[in-house]
Amino acid sequence: MSETGMRIPFNKPCLEGNEVNNILEAVRLGKLAGGGHFSRACERALAERIGAHRVLLTNSGSGALELAALLCDIAPGDEVIMPSFTFVSTANAFCLRGARPVFVDISPDDLNIDPTLIENAITDRTRAIVPVHYAGVCCDMEHILPLAAKHDLHVIEDAAHGCLASCKGQYLGTFGRTGCFSFHETKTFICGEGGALVINREQDVPLAEAMQEKGTDRARFFRGEVDRYTWVSLGSSFLPSELAAAFLYGQLLESDRIMAKRKLVFERYEVLLHPLVDAGYLTVNPVPDHCETNHHMYYVLVEDLEARTRLLEFLNDRGVYAVFHFVPLHLSPFAKGLGIDVKLPVTERVADRLIRLPFFNCLTLEEQEYVVDIIYSFFGKTRASECPSDGMTDPLPEKQQLGRMGNCGDCGR
Repeated sequence: MSETGMRIPFNKPCLEGNEVNNILEAVRLGKLAGGGHFSRACERALAERIGAHRVLLTNSGSGALELAALLCDIAPGDEVIMPSFTFVSTANAFCLRGARPVFVDISPDDLNIDPTLIENAITDRTRAIVPVHYAGVCCDMEHILPLAAKHDLHVIEDAAHGCLASCKGQYLGTFGRTGCFSFHETKTFICGEGGALVINREQDVPLAEAMQEKGTDRARFFRGEVDRYTWVSLGSSFLPSELAAAFLYGQLLESDRIMAKRKLVFERYEVLLHPLVDAGYLTVNPVPDHCETNHHMYYVLVEDLEARTRLLEFLNDRGVYAVFHFVPLHLSPFAKGLGIDVKLPVTERVADRLIRLPFFNCLTLEEQEYVVDIIYSFFGKTRASECPSDGMTDPLPEKQQLGRMGNCGDCGR
């Protein structure tokens, strides 16, 4: 706790609409297992919004990636190209199928996989490319998609950060064969734990539905297409509960308002920290003009690992829970056990320097100013003289500020 008594968590789930009433309605309807009214409503709403052939809810973003790997028939001995600067779920989904991750460095401009390095990583064992849309900013799909087509490779988008973000009018998750979303409580739209698989080829829908339902044709049975359901493919228990889907549906119905709130928080950070960026104390990556992000997070880069360690301790000692992000997968004990030994200089430098600041829908102006004031203090500056916040507003009505929920931890899928 800080001397002022203020404590700012990294993340805080915020009620935005009918989440609680939806949960009560799910109980009233008498179905809590997955695949019920709210699950179908979420899937329809997402598919219609982004223009996908089908969206299937999953129990997590990790589950969506695992379902995608299963659908694309990734097998032992296959290689899958991906960035090392990502959450472990990106690699786990394919390692569970017996494949080997092939890590490629990222671009310093957007922290996404560097498209110019992908082709040199392709071998006769390569089966897929997994672009990770970091912070809801689109990878260079105009480069990646033709490259994948040239080598007959699947493109599986890890859009865990990117639900309802877009690039040149096209939603993330709809570029590749499949896309994967996360609704973990740290994401833009949340249900605690949850995810979704975006299916962009109509012919993939029947098999994906079976795999989602433990490898059975249960979905066809309930549509009256078969007189009983049975085991037809590999699969697993990918469905989330109706309680999670009910909460998520409340969020999806308020998606534009949620993104507008997060955009305001993002832009306040940009304005308040701008003098420190101009002075060279911090580095930020602007959102490219052709991208419409969902404002999943706000991060800054400091000079080096030592500076990051000191600033994080400075913030945490004063009640602000800021965090670093990914530990590069190629440096992990598990990767070393696989015999992976690559040098990815941009990834390693970014991972040492990046700090994610507290970011959630109901972060107030007062709380945000407190976070920023501590950062200024760390660098021996005073925000009030460098960047007054006169004229900034707090868009949250008093009732909603009083209705906040608890806090959480760091990244998850």
